[in-house]
Amino acid sequence: MSVQQPKFELRDEAALSLDLIEAQYALKDSQDKKNAKSVLILVSGIELAGKGEAVKQLREWLDPRYLRVKADAPRLLTTYQTFWQSYTRFIPAEGQIVVMFGNWYSDLLSTAMHVSKPLDETLFDAYIEQMRSFEHDLQHNNVHVVKVWFDLSWKSLQKRLDQIDASEQHWHKLHGLDWRNKKQYDTLQGLSQRFTDDWFVIDGEDEALRDQCFAQYVLQTLQELPDHQTKVTEKWQQAQIPTALLEPPKQSLDKDDYKEELNKLTKKVADALRYDERKVIVAFEGMDAAGKGGAIKRIVKKLDPREYEIHSIAAPERYELRRPYLWRFWNKLNDGGKITIFDRTWYGRVLVERIEGFASVVEWQRAYHEINRFEENLVDSQTVIVKIWLAISKDEQEIRFKDREQTPHKRFKITEEDWRNRDKWDDYLNAAADMFERTHTDYAPWYVISTDDKNTARIEVLKAILKQLKAG
Repeated sequence: MSVQQPKFELRDEAALSLDLIEAQYALKDSQDKKNAKSVLILVSGIELAGKGEAVKQLREWLDPRYLRVKADAPRLLTTYQTFWQSYTRFIPAEGQIVVMFGNWYSDLLSTAMHVSKPLDETLFDAYIEQMRSFEHDLQHNNVHVVKVWFDLSWKSLQKRLDQIDASEQHWHKLHGLDWRNKKQYDTLQGLSQRFTDDWFVIDGEDEALRDQCFAQYVLQTLQELPDHQTKVTEKWQQAQIPTALLEPPKQSLDKDDYKEELNKLTKKVADALRYDERKVIVAFEGMDAAGKGGAIKRIVKKLDPREYEIHSIAAPERYELRRPYLWRFWNKLNDGGKITIFDRTWYGRVLVERIEGFASVVEWQRAYHEINRFEENLVDSQTVIVKIWLAISKDEQEIRFKDREQTPHKRFKITEEDWRNRDKWDDYLNAAADMFERTHTDYAPWYVISTDDKNTARIEVLKAILKQLKAG
């Protein structure tokens, strides 16, 4: 099933517990430090192979206050939700250990074994590839992923089924299987061999050795956590800045024409968003004072407030900084809302975090691929993503800043930081150019709306939404 499996022998329990607690506290004490990490342990396997017992024993050997166990019955994967969406809020923060006793692999097996509509091998393997890519991104964002499969022979499984109390048997119907059915057992074993080549496999026959193998493997993991990647592996090629960003067109809409067009388009957009069966994300980026707030008001003008959610993204909170940078966005998509609007987005990683040095060169250069995978997962799960960049000239921005300062109900919109950011105008243009080149995809293209006329920008935003809904 796997390669290069470490060999463990029985140890003195008190000594093992001491080593585990020391390693656990070393991890805990690393939070907020430069090389901080977390550990996510995925546990799956054959029923009655001892998964629960091993996790319980691990908790007794560790300090149980700092080991979180997330246990869930498997759920069927659907085309309307990403495989990771139910689990992201439980991704550990730096310094933490989380055991997912029930995870996206459990869900995959449950779906693959579903009697009425099993997965074919091609789709099964595609899910595995997505899951490994997601785990790869977690690893790069300091979440060390450990995967442990508990195995048990058919003969031993049947003996243990004979021995358990009848009242407990309902709990042992993992994946909806009849564990007395040899054909189902063999099918599950065959499926597991398609993905457990990078798992640590524990033989559940010897109960004492089983628990210690699990604990010693966790200990080894804690003691040998890899360092963060700090070296850039490829030469960076700066993208060319689009002409539209350097010289926004000077056109403007006639006021009467604007009102007529706005009234027509706001209704069309509301109907399109409301009646589309897919979820919709509208993501705004752009220069300060480019009109994101005004555009958002026109999008929701004829929607009921219960139909949409608006997230205005500011600097991450401290607890968010201890997790992968996408974590706070994953969780904002977990409320089941159909229409979600972001005023600033996950692209902060390759914009402000890049420019201000909040992300290392390795981190922001790697983020383009991570963001593309994130968006592709969403699109594959029946979500339309409309990405809009609003661009204005530097002179127009200055005019709007001064207007905000002089208008009482707009003063809250302008800060010293806004003025300071103007000094980095060219840096933002370069970062935006790289972003367009590397994250403009067929499934989630960028709509660059460049104009100094607010009315024109608002109309073009509404048109972009309608176009992407039709294209998606």
